[in-house]
Amino acid sequence: MIMSRIEAPRDEVTGNLLDRLLAGLPADVVLTDPDVTVSYANDMASFCEAGTPAVVVLPRTVEEVQHVMRIATELRVPVVPQGARTGLSGGANASDGCIVLSLIKMDRILEISPVDRIAVVEPGVINATLSRAVNEHGLYYPPDPSSWEMCTIGGNIGTASGGLCCVKYGVTAEYVLGLDVVLADGRLMSTGRRTAKGVAGYDLTRLVVGSEGSLGIVVRATLALKPQPPQQLVLAAEFASASAACEAVCRIMEGGHVPSLLELMDRTTVKAVNDLSNMGLPETTEALLLAAFDTPDPSADLAAVGALCEAAGATQVVPADDAAESELLLQARRLSLTALEAVKGTTMIDDVCVPRSRLGDLIEGVERIAEKHQLTIGVVAHAGDGNTHPTVCFDAGDPDESRRARESFDEIMALGLELGGTITGEHGVGVLKKEWLAREIGPVGVEMQRAIKAAFDPLGILNPGKVF
Repeated sequence: MIMSRIEAPRDEVTGNLLDRLLAGLPADVVLTDPDVTVSYANDMASFCEAGTPAVVVLPRTVEEVQHVMRIATELRVPVVPQGARTGLSGGANASDGCIVLSLIKMDRILEISPVDRIAVVEPGVINATLSRAVNEHGLYYPPDPSSWEMCTIGGNIGTASGGLCCVKYGVTAEYVLGLDVVLADGRLMSTGRRTAKGVAGYDLTRLVVGSEGSLGIVVRATLALKPQPPQQLVLAAEFASASAACEAVCRIMEGGHVPSLLELMDRTTVKAVNDLSNMGLPETTEALLLAAFDTPDPSADLAAVGALCEAAGATQVVPADDAAESELLLQARRLSLTALEAVKGTTMIDDVCVPRSRLGDLIEGVERIAEKHQLTIGVVAHAGDGNTHPTVCFDAGDPDESRRARESFDEIMALGLELGGTITGEHGVGVLKKEWLAREIGPVGVEMQRAIKAAFDPLGILNPGKVF
């Protein structure tokens, strides 16, 4: 229910805020009913505190966003920008008394240019919607987070999302050419370009990408597109150990191959997928490696990679004959996180990224951590770029198990840093990893990043309590 300004809670601070907001906004974009606003309080992360928003605003125009930020600055009210809230780090969680600024109603694709190979979009556009729209023009938008049917482009930009295709095509940051950003005081800043190249001034576009709404509100994005590639074919390889599968990954990359996808599922994940879907995956396998190519002759590439897998110790290699069989193989990978969640009902999904050469060490270390804490921890990985998703399965209703889950999560991040990796490859810092960001970048790095934050947001009202 959308409450009118008369029906809204009327303490002095909230009443003034609502009056000021409604002076420049349509009533239907301002939500105040506590039963409604509470549904905007948090994203999908576990162990991340969320506050109670004073109001939720769903703007439809840039001018409405600017109005919200001007009022927020005048009244010193924190603003938490949100997309579809599919994030896994608490970066979209509300703080007490904040304005939640949900961009999901700004969902227009403004332009698709086959000549310039760009798309201009608003932040609320769903990733899959954009992908299908550009496909109709023979174009391709590569970033494909696993939540691509739900997540928004604005959210992808905020967290610098990755996806299954990153091994060949890279992450979101590599496709953001320019941005329109509403700053904390309501001014509109344009960054970047729509040209194929350009190096004028500091790269503010890259600075905003991955900033998790802490520097400004993205209201428009110019995105690079690629020609649509041929239909990919997929190969599945079974291994008797995770270390053998990781050795195959190293051989594939060392050999100069450029797969469009290179994914790994450990035995825990394979079993979880079978339990959920009855897909009939071989539960005797210790690791399942999926490789795909979208080259003009994918069969030849799969044959070469299959030989490398066998040389690394694969017990079985199964190349797909056509697109339908390929999709069936990929379905197992797409079900992984849902299947692991079904093991105990709650998961903590890490996204530690390590050098490819240390991938085996990370997976073996996770196995030791799981045994130490007597927990089920499955690992699914974008193996081609070393980005792993150790997923801790636990019963949130069991305090001791929840404690062990959090401890194991921290130990996995520590292991990632020890192996020369990073605490987050694509999920962002949010609330969940603030302490670990400081450990990774060091005191000088923290000081410089806080100085940048202060330059953009001197009052500290943009997504406070996140990242730092």
